[in-house]
Amino acid sequence: MSHLLWKTLVLSPVVLGVTVLVSAKAMAAAEVASSSEDIKAKTAQTEAPIAAHASIFSQTEQPKVNQQLVAQKTDENKVLEEVNRYSNEGKNQNSVSQVTSVSQFSDVQPTDWAFQALQSLVERYGCIAGYPNSTYRGNRALTRYEFAAGLNACLDRVNELIATATADLVTKQDLATLQRLQEEFSAELATLRGRVDSLEARTAELEANQFSTTTKLVGEAIFAVTDIFGNNTGDANNTVFQDRVRLDLQTSFTGKDVLHTRLAAGNALAFTQVGDNGVAIDTAEGTQTFQLGSTSNNSVIIDWLAYYVPIGPAQAYFAGTGGIHSDYVATNNPYFEDFDGGNGALSTFASESPIYRIGGGAGAALTLPFGKGGSFFKPSSLTIGYLASNANNPGANQGLLEGNYAALGQLNFSVGDRLSIGATYVHGYHGAGGGNLFDLGGGLGSTNRVVGTGQANTLTTLNGSSSNSYGISAAFRPSDKLSVSGFVSYHDVTGFGADDDYQAWSYGLGVALPDFGKKGNVLGIFAGAEPYAFNRGGVFAGTGNDIPYHFEGFYKYRLSDNISITPGVIWLTSPGQNSNNDDAIIGTLRTTFTF
Repeated sequence: MSHLLWKTLVLSPVVLGVTVLVSAKAMAAAEVASSSEDIKAKTAQTEAPIAAHASIFSQTEQPKVNQQLVAQKTDENKVLEEVNRYSNEGKNQNSVSQVTSVSQFSDVQPTDWAFQALQSLVERYGCIAGYPNSTYRGNRALTRYEFAAGLNACLDRVNELIATATADLVTKQDLATLQRLQEEFSAELATLRGRVDSLEARTAELEANQFSTTTKLVGEAIFAVTDIFGNNTGDANNTVFQDRVRLDLQTSFTGKDVLHTRLAAGNALAFTQVGDNGVAIDTAEGTQTFQLGSTSNNSVIIDWLAYYVPIGPAQAYFAGTGGIHSDYVATNNPYFEDFDGGNGALSTFASESPIYRIGGGAGAALTLPFGKGGSFFKPSSLTIGYLASNANNPGANQGLLEGNYAALGQLNFSVGDRLSIGATYVHGYHGAGGGNLFDLGGGLGSTNRVVGTGQANTLTTLNGSSSNSYGISAAFRPSDKLSVSGFVSYHDVTGFGADDDYQAWSYGLGVALPDFGKKGNVLGIFAGAEPYAFNRGGVFAGTGNDIPYHFEGFYKYRLSDNISITPGVIWLTSPGQNSNNDDAIIGTLRTTFTF
């Protein structure tokens, strides 16, 4: 028998020790778990915990900021990852998890029945590694593949030690044991080699044909059947089937930043409401979220281009087009706010406070966090932002600084994990030529309005004007199954001519029941007053001073991870601030596909 074989046989106790030790782990785990399925579930929970947010508000308020590129792993990728991890732990002597003494394991005690075997493997042969947190996890279950990988790592370690080992005597039993172990796990090792080869080939194919190494596509398609009822209004409208599609290309260059390039198309139009005199009411009440950003004929446009990037502890936001205030600041309206997408409230009013609808377009914002550590307010933030409606226009009284703009400042406080409060101020400039206060960046002379009555929206056409808006928003989560949120906003518009001044108010309160009936479902009820203004002269003289109340209920039913159906009803009283006008009721069945 060769000298090399004798050296190998001298080290055969390491193989026997591995067998005893991993068998002990499997037996101990079997006593803890009653079935293999339970073991798998518990292992998954231990090894791959799902990241949880400290507060529901931080989870729901700024999904656009948090949508970073994340590598998607298949089951086979996970198998390969585990094999490599177990194998490397045994043979990588430079690993941070490599140990040289059994005392380095915090969860191994001298009273453990396998202590001696583990001590021998660690201190004599150095082919057992622990986890980075200095634990061994001896009671965790392992698969035959994991055992084969561990055995293979120890055999590699044996080969490394052969050159310096000395041999005296070995027995035939030792040789037979070593041969039996090699034969027993030959099938598993061959299977692992086949899997690795297959995964490497598939990975190479994906890399060669992938769209981009830095960009992923997030899409949303909305189908909605909707109608409006109420005497003259009902007669003037028909049941419609509308759609809107958004395709968002999310690109990350550093892993912490994200560039959004969103394509949009749609054919959705808001209903026309008719008063008791048979004339169309000048109002945007009842506008639904999927009716925003419509191109009328499903033509495709780039409706949003924005970049999020951290600057030290702050979060910076830059919008090239289509920017709105709720892109970068917390609206404190969880389960109702979905950035005008298809998984929140039906209406633009219930989804967020109207104060965030003032202005939009291109600009920048910065959010500075504070209140971490032992502070009572945690996490809290200060946000400042500036958006110009016609930033691309080089004409007179236009551009980034001289055209219409809205500058926002907000203090947002999170009191523990259950209460979030925001105090918001928006200063707007609106040039001569008309337009609307809640125009979402429509700009000078635009007819675009997304919420509220004509009295609260319409700006003077003869002179410019400025607006100062103040808002309070709050969200309270008394339990995981209940969320209460609301807002109040006041808007003071000062015209630069005679009799151009007016004030507008708005307020609302919503109650959401997440996971109602099924995980992922949401039952929402919202009530309030859309933006209204009293005692305006001119074309609004005598049009009415009644408060236009808005009541809304919806139930988002989650069919799958990618499909939800939302039936809902919107009830509008005193449309156009006039109780003589019949109430309007909007019924909608919205289907949302996300991918």
